[in-house]
Amino acid sequence: MEKLSQILWRERELLETLLFKLEQEQLVLASGRNRWLMRAAREVEHVLETIRQTEILRSVAADEAAASLGLEHNPSLRSLAEAVDEPWRTILLDHHEAFLVSTREITALAETNRELITVGYRSARETLMSFDDGVQSYNADGDAVTVGAPTQQRLVDWSL
Repeated sequence: MEKLSQILWRERELLETLLFKLEQEQLVLASGRNRWLMRAAREVEHVLETIRQTEILRSVAADEAAASLGLEHNPSLRSLAEAVDEPWRTILLDHHEAFLVSTREITALAETNRELITVGYRSARETLMSFDDGVQSYNADGDAVTVGAPTQQRLVDWSL
């Protein structure tokens, strides 16, 4: 049980790091300083890869704990907690609750980041379309389209 608990602590730390990296990514997206966006995304991917590797270790440790308790392989954290005595029951239930909270926070942050990326993409696409030989409009599907000849000249600051 001790080995499993140590791995669970490591996973909790990694989820906390993932939250931090997602929040960093969100700040970069919100600030419009896209210079750091790829780096922020790579850091998120790095933490996700480390979490995947740790999940394998947790799975093995959970199977070992289940076997020692006479449970089936691939047990849920809750079923392990229900099968052990104190203090392990409380420790495992605390881990379970922490994972639920972290998962909700990560899901919400990731969704917000996806929305920011989508808005940024649409804005960039519409800006680029405004440089085409025509007027920007929308078709029946809501996609931006260009129609007709240009109505005005545009000045571009290439230093951006």
